[in-house]
Amino acid sequence: MLSLHELSKSFSADAIALDNFNLEVAEGEFVSLVGSSGCGKSTVLRIAAGLESATSGKCTVKSSNIGFVFQDPTLLPWRNVKRNIDLLLELHDVPKVERDRRTSEIISVVGLEGSERKYPRQLSGGMRMRTSLARSLVTAPELFLFDEPFGALDELTRERLNDELLAIYALNRFAALFVTHSIAEAVYLSARVAVMTPQPGSIAAIVDVPFKYPRDHSIRYTPEFAAVCGQVSGALRMEVE
Repeated sequence: MLSLHELSKSFSADAIALDNFNLEVAEGEFVSLVGSSGCGKSTVLRIAAGLESATSGKCTVKSSNIGFVFQDPTLLPWRNVKRNIDLLLELHDVPKVERDRRTSEIISVVGLEGSERKYPRQLSGGMRMRTSLARSLVTAPELFLFDEPFGALDELTRERLNDELLAIYALNRFAALFVTHSIAEAVYLSARVAVMTPQPGSIAAIVDVPFKYPRDHSIRYTPEFAAVCGQVSGALRMEVE
C-alpha cells in the first residue's frame, strides 16, 4: 500500500531530516514508527500524505484514499461534532442524505452518541481525538497516517483509545503508519515496529510483533509483551547512545 524507497529530505545544507529511508506497509498492515524527537518521523508522514516532497528517492502510495490524524485534533470550533465529522464528505460533494448516514454510522463506531451537537470547546481531550479520528474514518481510507494522535492524553484515556482503534482496525483492515513516542503503544497496536536513527532519520531496525489480532488489553501485562517492548527499547537505545 505504501512504499518509501531511499528517501532523503533536506531543508537546508545543515538541516537534513531523512537520509536513505526505506519502509513498506502492506495492504491491511499496521506499522508503527518510533524514534527520538527530531528524527524525522512526522516528515515521513507528510511525504507519504503528499504534503511534503522528498529531496530524492521515491514514495509510492497505491491508493488516493488516505486518512491523516494529526497530533492536534484540528477541529473547526464553529462546527459541532457531527458537522466536523462530515466536513470531508461535504468538501467532496457527497449528498446530504448519504453524509448523514455515514456520519451516524461512524459516530456510533467511535462512541460519540449523544455528543453530536456539542462543540469542540465542550469536549474532553479524548472526545476531541475521537471526533478527529471519525472525520478521517468517514471517508473509509485505505491508508491511515497517524502523527502521535494520543500523545497529549492521560495514560488511561490513551489505553482506552488504543483499544478502540484496534476494534476499528479489526472492522476496516486499512493499512496504517502510526508515529508514536510510546513503545508500549507501538507494540500493542502494530504488526511491526520500525525504529529510526537520530537525525538524519533512516530505519535502524524493524521488530516483528508476534501477537495475533484481535488483541485483548490484558496482553499489555504479560512477560511476552514486556519482552517485545524490551527489543524495541534496546534498538532505540542503541541508536540514541
